[in-house]
Amino acid sequence: MKKELLRRINDRTIIAGVVGLGYVGLPLAVEKAKAGFKTIGFDIQGTKVDMVNRGHNYIGDVVDSDLAELVKSGKLSATSDFSFIKEVDFIAICVPTPLDIHQEPDISYVKESAIAVSKHLKSGTMVVLESTTYPGTTEELIKPILEEGSGLICGRDFYLGFSPERVDPGNLIYKTKNTPKVVGACSEDGAEVISAMYRAVLDGEVYTVSCPAVAEMEKILENTYRNVNIGLVNEIGRLCNEMGISIWEVIDAAKTKPYGFQAFYPGPGLGGHCIPLDPYYLTWKAREYGFHTTLIENSMVINDGQPEYCVERAMHILNRHKRAINGAKILMLGVSYKNDIDDYRESPAIRVMKELKKVGADVEYYDPWVPEFKNMYGQSAKSIESLTPEVVQGFDLVMVTAAHHNVDYEMVQKNAKAIFDTKNVMADIKSRTNIEVL
Repeated sequence: MKKELLRRINDRTIIAGVVGLGYVGLPLAVEKAKAGFKTIGFDIQGTKVDMVNRGHNYIGDVVDSDLAELVKSGKLSATSDFSFIKEVDFIAICVPTPLDIHQEPDISYVKESAIAVSKHLKSGTMVVLESTTYPGTTEELIKPILEEGSGLICGRDFYLGFSPERVDPGNLIYKTKNTPKVVGACSEDGAEVISAMYRAVLDGEVYTVSCPAVAEMEKILENTYRNVNIGLVNEIGRLCNEMGISIWEVIDAAKTKPYGFQAFYPGPGLGGHCIPLDPYYLTWKAREYGFHTTLIENSMVINDGQPEYCVERAMHILNRHKRAINGAKILMLGVSYKNDIDDYRESPAIRVMKELKKVGADVEYYDPWVPEFKNMYGQSAKSIESLTPEVVQGFDLVMVTAAHHNVDYEMVQKNAKAIFDTKNVMADIKSRTNIEVL
């Protein structure tokens, strides 16, 4: 089976499948098709399936013309019918793994995808989980589901592995194509063929580890590292504010050191599909072993408290202008979780909005990337249509909560009564009498 799969990878006769056509899955499907593999995308959302089959792109990291050409040439198609799994030889599962309302891992999408795949899994198939999850998921959850549903044996009849997605929406340098990949599989042969498949598609290095659990933990480490360091700088930022010191100037000075320091920045909280979630997966799994991840949990407490801290700072700014926050008109600039993208998953800005409303503020937002949003927690809103001097003048406070570059911040500074810049995006504006930074 290994020799046959390696031959077919080299000949580009493997048919690839990608389950989940979101921020991770669609770019991966496009790259597989561009590498010469016929690719089928699977998604339960009919709108996504229809858009792909019409060649209409909805993901920022995918080039519109690439998608259209691949669909037109027959290299890429999409379906909601999982019976077509029987036609594919390589399956990447790229579905969401959010937290539930109790801040515990929700792996229902992974489980349901594995069940759907198992019903049509054929001998000689490679299956890879890419969704971020806790260490042990591939072998403890996915493997039994696939074996029971298909009647096949992992390592003998099919290969199974884990390769963590590494997607940074909006990154102008590193995309799916050139980002290094980590692969861990349930057998040496499985690791060899799965790695060969990724090498045939990607330009980035493919690094093989001994088992899926190592690859799963590696992904958790990547983002927990960032979570902890952001927690550190958020806490120092609070102290700097009490001491009358600019945390931004401190960081700029510290990063002149060419070794031993990496710059992280404060903000209104953490957002996106990984950094705010991964530590919860780790601490949840650690409790199974009676282990408490004290440092990690403390950083999560700090970062999770940033939206409330930002509201407290906003309250003080308004007080200095003799305005109560209850009834104050506040304009938020940006609700996506990072600059220059339309992704608002776990956005701290939306949490800031919720906390502002809880204390009675009248909140509106402007975001040229996110004209409207509706998240899993039942929050929804629409952006004001345009940002004009008259609009800005009508608010008691402007809060910058995403550092978008297509906003006229000089105009905002000239017309705002007060500004709370949580991203330091207005650092180069010289007139600063109405600007306060986080």
